[in-house]
Amino acid sequence: MLNCRLSVLALTLLGFIAIFLPGCSSTPDDPTAAWAPEKIYSEARDEASAGAWDRAAMLFEKLEGRAAGTPLAQQAQIEKAYAQFRATEKIQAIATLDRFLKLHPASPAIDYALYLKGLVNFNDNLGLFSFITKQDLSERDQKAAKDSFEAFKELVTRFPDSKYSPDARQRMTYIVNSLASYEVHVARFYYSKGAYVAAVNRAQLAITDYPGVPAIKEALEILTLSYGALGMQELKSDAQRVLDKNFPKAETPNKPSSNAWWKFW
Repeated sequence: MLNCRLSVLALTLLGFIAIFLPGCSSTPDDPTAAWAPEKIYSEARDEASAGAWDRAAMLFEKLEGRAAGTPLAQQAQIEKAYAQFRATEKIQAIATLDRFLKLHPASPAIDYALYLKGLVNFNDNLGLFSFITKQDLSERDQKAAKDSFEAFKELVTRFPDSKYSPDARQRMTYIVNSLASYEVHVARFYYSKGAYVAAVNRAQLAITDYPGVPAIKEALEILTLSYGALGMQELKSDAQRVLDKNFPKAETPNKPSSNAWWKFW
């Protein structure tokens, strides 16, 4: 009786194996398995040229593993990062670039890797639909802008003569203006809510951390208005004096401006 039960159990197990084996054998093979690294690279570039960034990134990743330890693998890694960037896979692109910078510190493409890292975060800071919503950049989370600035700063510090450095410097200026405008936006918000001490603190932060940028004019205006609202006439006069000295033609408004300094519409 026991032998009979074991036989039935064995047959049942064989039946299950027979059912599942065809499924395993039907798994599609990797079409690139027999490709030479050069063919993978060529196909990846073709996909990128066609705008198929997801497919290009996948092929570059395959090439990175297939050609490990060669200059072609380094090229695949940096081009994969760009494909991920264009495919709006920001996290993956940054991870790829960080790995590249760590593994290949002497690569001649380090300056480009730093530039691309700054560009990924800079593009994120701009936002895909900001031109439609007309959303003030200073109203958005500033972490991406700060990360972008740090990457560009490392680029221009380590490679001042790189062909990417002039553009990086311009973007750094834009980022600083955006960060200053963010502090002014917060100060303006606090002032509108009657939180004058908080408005003073944020306006002073903008003035201290970002001297010389266009947004400082409004920061000084908010500072003057807030001190006036708090009844601190001496401090109000001091702020007004600084405003008049730095912006001689400026007139202190009755309330802070709601327009960002950089808008053209």
